[in-house]
Formats: sequence, structure tokens, C-alpha cells
Amino acid sequence: MSPRQTLLLLLLHVLGTLCLPILLVGVVNRTKSWWGGRKGPSLTQSFRDLARLLRKGSVVSATATPLFRAGAWVVLASALLAAQIAPWIGPLAPLQFRHDFILFAYTLGLARIFLMLSAMDVGSAFEGMGAAREAAFTAFIEPALFLLVGSAAIGSGDASLAGSIGHWHAASSFPWLAVPAVLVLLVLLQAEAARVPVDDPATHLELTMIHEVMVLDHSGPELAAMQYAAAIKLTIYAGLIAALLNPFDAQQAPMSATAAAIALMIAVAIAVGCVESLVARLRMRTVPAYLLSATVLAALMLAVSSWLTEAR
Repeated sequence: MSPRQTLLLLLLHVLGTLCLPILLVGVVNRTKSWWGGRKGPSLTQSFRDLARLLRKGSVVSATATPLFRAGAWVVLASALLAAQIAPWIGPLAPLQFRHDFILFAYTLGLARIFLMLSAMDVGSAFEGMGAAREAAFTAFIEPALFLLVGSAAIGSGDASLAGSIGHWHAASSFPWLAVPAVLVLLVLLQAEAARVPVDDPATHLELTMIHEVMVLDHSGPELAAMQYAAAIKLTIYAGLIAALLNPFDAQQAPMSATAAAIALMIAVAIAVGCVESLVARLRMRTVPAYLLSATVLAALMLAVSSWLTEAR
């Protein structure tokens, strides 16, 4: 691949991480509307919602400190940074280096910390409860991410996140581990992006909320930043699935790889919409077991990937 083509793919990556969140949220909502027998909003409705919030002013609690307003923008900046590390077209990313998956995980962790701090800063008991749930539940999914990347790194021989995921399809272990890897990524998507069955972005009952209860006091531009950051996290994990399953080589056929990646991400959004329409949200006490199942599955994948690599 020429340097010009590489630069074009990297620019498409950046542009995609900015625009695809709007499209994927629209696809999820249209899918849910279809299952409900309704026409539903347009695919760009979330863009208009964000624009409307940006034009509004913010209402801030009297007990909140400047940390509350700054937290939303740290969450958004962290999500944007993580999106530049995670691949979606193929084994390429604007920020790519050995063991960059550690920076990826801790960048998302930084967003999570400021999300929880912003929630607790307003002094609300409900938001503190949501922050406690967020801290507890995400402790079960972080090992799954590292174990999954470890499986991909062993199979592909690449130590970067984009390289390990994008090159894994050429490994002998991939046919055996492709389906489990997709399942683990789907669970990570549901947890990070606050989707059913882990969480419900449309719920209004504080006793069952996790992510949404932490943004109850956000309004105006800060609420727009939080909503856009959640959409970016959805895009990140949909992109990882797309990079994992993309049948085209981005270096040999960049345009075909890009088109296939977008199609796969839309398919993931449709799958998310179907799950949210057909599956009820899990009871709060069963969510840890559901998240832990992804870690167990990822650990088994790591063992199988190591065994197949040594056998080869």
C-alpha cells in the first residue's frame, strides 16, 4: 500500500469515528421501531437531537463544582481518543503501536472515572448509586478485553490492538475462535455502551438505571457530550467486530474493505436493535454473572489460541 493510500484510510478512519456514531444509533432506533410496528425516527435524528442540546443552556446543581461540567468533556475526549486506537476498516488505526491496547483500556477507564465523579459531584443519592454499579459491573468486563486481545495477539503475532484484531483472520486458530470472539465483543459493547440486557438507555426508573442515572443532572452541551460519547463507544466495539470479520484486505483493496466494514457495523447495529427489542433487561443481580461469562469465555479462548499456536 502506498503512503497516499495509507493516509486516505487513516483519514477515513477519523471521519468514520465522527460520523458513524450518528448512523449506528439511527440504525438501532429504526430497528427497534420496526419490531414495534412503527416507522421510527430518521437515521440522522440523533444528530438533530445533539444539535438541539448544543443550542440550549446548562442547568447545574448548586452543590456541583467545576468538575461536574468538565467531566462530560473528559468523557467525550477519552472516547474520541480510544476510537483512534481501535480499528474498524482493518489492521490500521491513527494511533497504533505495540501494546497500545493498554492505553485503549485505560482511556476508556479514564472516561468511566470522570463519568462516576461527575455523577457523585452533584450530591444525588441516585447518581451515587449508579456510579457504584458502574464501578462494580465494569470490573467484570475489563479482564475480558485483555484476555480477548491476548488471544488475538497470540494468533496473529501482532502486539497492537489494530494489528492483532485485523490480522487474526489469517491465523489457524481464527476459524475456531471467531464466533466466541464476536460474542465477547458483543457483551463488551452492551456493557460499555449501556445497552440491553446489561443496561437500558431508554429507562426512566432510577432503581434500575446504571448509565442513565449518572447523567440525570446533565443538560445542554454537557448532555450532548455524554450522549455522543456513548454512541462513540457503540461504534468502537462495532468497529472491532467489523475489523475482526472483514473478508477484504485493507492493504490490497482499501475501498472494498471500507465498504465491508461499514456494512458489518450496520449489521452489528441491527443486531443490537433486535436484542433490545426481543430480550428483556437482566435483573440487576444477574448482570455480574452475565458479564463474568464473557471473561470466562475469553479465558478459554486464550487457552485454545495458545494451544493451537504451539501445536502449529
